Amino acid sequence: MQSYQKLLLANKAWAAEKLRIDESYFEDLASHQNPEFLWIGCADSRVPADQVTGTQPGEIFVHRNVANLVVHTDINMLSVLQYAVEVLKVKHVLVVGHYNCGGVKASMDNKDYGLINKWLRNIKDVYVKHQSELDTISDEHQKFDRLVELNVTEQVRNLAKTTIIQKAWAAGDYPHLHGWVLDLNTGLIKTIMEILPDDLNAIEEVYRYDLPKKELSEVMH
Repeated sequence: MQSYQKLLLANKAWAAEKLRIDESYFEDLASHQNPEFLWIGCADSRVPADQVTGTQPGEIFVHRNVANLVVHTDINMLSVLQYAVEVLKVKHVLVVGHYNCGGVKASMDNKDYGLINKWLRNIKDVYVKHQSELDTISDEHQKFDRLVELNVTEQVRNLAKTTIIQKAWAAGDYPHLHGWVLDLNTGLIKTIMEILPDDLNAIEEVYRYDLPKKELSEVMH
């Protein structure tokens, strides 16, 4: 049996088990989705968003790319973000990195990786921004772990710089922004940072857009 055929068999077993527990499971699942969370995570196969958080289908909206980046020119990511915030009305956006991330590791050396160089450039920029701190860390593994954390921090800040997030805040809405890192050795998630709604002090003034805010009476009705 081919490996892909095992996936199809596993799918049938999964569907049958869901129906055994609840005959209307798929009918209900297909009717709508109302996730509270948007997960922006790494494409690494060891970091499945639903399994590490214990969430079920329909509970978490997911976007994944190499090294969980929030890039201001990435139309794919921005489209997911806009849909999640403006249509699904998620309350929390989670940027989730993980220690031992291959993308972050590759950004720390000077090898030519081809096309992905252009993507990893974003992490190199994070390194340069925090080089004074990183250069004080003599242990390369600890430096690697710290860059993973700093990368998550910068991607959360990049979220706050978007008009998508700022417009939602100006309208009196969520989301709450979170930066997490998963430790693959323990399976546990570490909270790195968070930005509460409308906390524009978390980013430099030049990134703050002049957007009309709703009056409190409008928000409450």
